[in-house]
Amino acid sequence: MRRSEGCVWPLAAVLAATALPLGATTFNGDPSNYRTLLRQLKPGDTLSLAPGKYAPLHLVNLNGTPDAWITVTGPASEPLAIIQGEPGANTIEIEQCSYLSIESLLIDSRGIPGAFGISARGHEQNFTHDIRIDGNTLIGQGGGQQTDGISTKTPTWGWVIRYNKIIGAGTGIYLGDSDGTQPFVAGVIENNLIRDTIGYNMEIKNQVSIPDVPGMPLGPTSTIIRNNVFIKDDRPSPDGDRPNLLVGGFPDSGPGSLNTYEIYGNYFVHNSREALFQGSGRLSLHDNIFVDGPHTYPAIVLTNQGRPLKVGMVYSNTIYTSGPGVRVKNAADTAVIGNLIFSSLALSGLIVGVADNITGTPQMASLYVRMPSFDVSAADFYPLPGMCWGKPIDLTLVRTDKDYALDFNGAPKTAAKGAVVFRGAYAGEDANPGWHLAAGLKAPNTPNRPAPMLVWVTPAIIRPGTQARITITGANFGSDAVVSVSGTGLQVKQATIDDATQITANLVTDPSVAPGVREITVKTSTGVSNGFKLSVSPGRGRQH
Repeated sequence: MRRSEGCVWPLAAVLAATALPLGATTFNGDPSNYRTLLRQLKPGDTLSLAPGKYAPLHLVNLNGTPDAWITVTGPASEPLAIIQGEPGANTIEIEQCSYLSIESLLIDSRGIPGAFGISARGHEQNFTHDIRIDGNTLIGQGGGQQTDGISTKTPTWGWVIRYNKIIGAGTGIYLGDSDGTQPFVAGVIENNLIRDTIGYNMEIKNQVSIPDVPGMPLGPTSTIIRNNVFIKDDRPSPDGDRPNLLVGGFPDSGPGSLNTYEIYGNYFVHNSREALFQGSGRLSLHDNIFVDGPHTYPAIVLTNQGRPLKVGMVYSNTIYTSGPGVRVKNAADTAVIGNLIFSSLALSGLIVGVADNITGTPQMASLYVRMPSFDVSAADFYPLPGMCWGKPIDLTLVRTDKDYALDFNGAPKTAAKGAVVFRGAYAGEDANPGWHLAAGLKAPNTPNRPAPMLVWVTPAIIRPGTQARITITGANFGSDAVVSVSGTGLQVKQATIDDATQITANLVTDPSVAPGVREITVKTSTGVSNGFKLSVSPGRGRQH
């Protein structure tokens, strides 16, 4: 069944608190007065634009605070506030702004070459950061491949780009500059639909250095790219064929050299001439669905381009393509773990670690998933019963990744079977209880109380009469976490909560304890984890 783009989402998953800060004002603007009102906005204020057609917005010196953002918004439903492009200008230009939210606007560049939808340019002279682009529709940026829907060309950080539709742009989102001097860091790009672009759906440029800009994060940061839908069509790309998503590398040393990209929960669809994803630098790529890459080129490519590939963790993805699946072109710290890959050649190149993948030809996919298809909305890659799982998967290598223990639907990977056993992007089987694949906005994951989750325990085999230091890997370990083991004859002592994903503890076994299988659990104020199986082997061990 085809699903329309409209759907009912849980209110709490979409809306932040709407109470205005004390003293904040909502101004009602229209095409006759909005420019005057823009100059009056203070921290916490909102400019609500009435339906109508507006000349390009030049947002200058609008600086909210972390607790009192300035908001420029249009109506949430039709009729809309339409910001129209004009020759010689970007449709919305952001200059010297911070803690500013741009919401619910129709941004139409009217096919004018070079008229970007939303732009922050000016290099180091434009001190702009902490910008939220939320719930807008961008059209008319197709005047050329170099015309961008959203663009930054200034050193910047703290952007949130979410719930936007970018349709038919030259390039959907382009963050950074071509020479690597205008880094975009510590951002979140989530739940957007970007489709039918001439070039990239999205690119984050490589970064040669992090400049000395006041407030610019210098320590390790992550840019999160999650729950987006990236779709290409077959229109020509006169300036060169481009992947759906490309992320560039980071500085070789110093500030920014340990930054990462965490890319998960995305739906990549169709590219007949380039990869669905290409990445350099330090990245994790997990719990995504990749469909219909080129017939003769891999769907996923990790490589040196501009900056070197240093770390590439590819795990828990579903790939369905007529061509090759994953290729690592350059030597780096890489691993491909727990994926479900249907392709002409699953893996190639210089991959260091390979484990627990299910691979096959595209023709075999129907034996494993409900409805393999290149049709963006007809496809259903949810596993058939009993087909896409095996022995538990060790994900300790990636435990510091955000949401590493959640699947494409945002469901705990241990929920169905008590351990991480599913291969691919979904951790379940039979009927998909989550968002159905479509050429629309991916619904936000329903928030829930984060009960603790156990993913791995090592060592998982102990002997009677021994004391072992065990490491428990999982998620949502709070400061009140208590570790327990079932049965008698085993005691947990000196448990240390290392962080939210790791606990270390001493496990002491009596000499007379009976062999068999026990379960370790972790309890916090939010609930009790799944039980992870621990084996007591026969025979007395040596005391350590």
